[in-house]
Amino acid sequence: MLSGNGNSNQKLVPQASQALDQMKFEIAAEFGVILGPDTSSRQNGSVGGEITKRLVSFAEQQLSGGGAFRI
Repeated sequence: MLSGNGNSNQKLVPQASQALDQMKFEIAAEFGVILGPDTSSRQNGSVGGEITKRLVSFAEQQLSGGGAFRI
């Protein structure tokens, strides 16, 4: 079921929302992408892919007992 904003993704930790948004916009700036409906799916998707890559890397570091989280 979709929520009011059309996004069905529910965060398991709602407090993480601000950090995830910050990460999204920082990565977009690094890639030179202006997020939005006028940007290609490929460009918007590259940001999402990089977020996933960094979150997986962070989880691997945490599970191996090493390092602090860096965006």
